[in-house]
Amino acid sequence: MRFITVLSILSMLLISGLTKQGFAEDTWEYFSVQDALNSPLAQEKLEAGIEFYMKGQPHGNIDNITREYTANKRTRKFGRSTEEACQVAFISALMSFQDRAHKEGCDTVIDLYSITKDREFESVDQYSCIVGGMVANVALRGKVGKR
Repeated sequence: MRFITVLSILSMLLISGLTKQGFAEDTWEYFSVQDALNSPLAQEKLEAGIEFYMKGQPHGNIDNITREYTANKRTRKFGRSTEEACQVAFISALMSFQDRAHKEGCDTVIDLYSITKDREFESVDQYSCIVGGMVANVALRGKVGKR
């Protein structure tokens, strides 16, 4: 009987701990765009023929600029550091813009900025990521065009 009571108490503590982690309050994190672009994942997934420019970053003359598009990507945080999870979500969002550039016959993505949960963050060298207990989320908005 005592074993069952101890086991029940331990189970309840474990479940409540997981629940708190799963419903943890979201936090805003900011990471380097260049570090993400230099990551092995970016080297593997992003094509060299598509160029990416954050809002405010000089990009030269671009023709056939489209309207703004949004890419909202989430990834699991479990088993990853916060920065790694955010990089995965950021690279996934860039891959969406890469796909959009192909569809539009373009080769450049310009004026990228973070727009996670309707909160705009513009920086030439950082992106924002919202992190909860189990998920990291990056949303980017930008345009595509042709050099």
